[in-house]
Amino acid sequence: MKQVVGMVVSNKMQKSVVVAVDRLFHHKVYNRYVKRTSKFMAHDENNLCNIGDRVRLNPSRPLSKHKCWVVAEILKKARIYVPPTSTP
Repeated sequence: MKQVVGMVVSNKMQKSVVVAVDRLFHHKVYNRYVKRTSKFMAHDENNLCNIGDRVRLNPSRPLSKHKCWVVAEILKKARIYVPPTSTP
């Protein structure tokens, strides 16, 4: 298998993230490019990934029923919004 690059869409689990990977392909009948999204569960050992991070995944042996990818590196961190605190 090869490395894939995607966006973290969920990090609610311990040491696991869900990564959405987009791909474009040319539709032969409609003669247009179509975007498809696949979601992969990946192992994040140190819980460093946040929602919106762009990450690179490496394939690995099956770590659980659905998890067979490992986060290799975080390519771009997401900007985290911190709401302003109002002082009376």
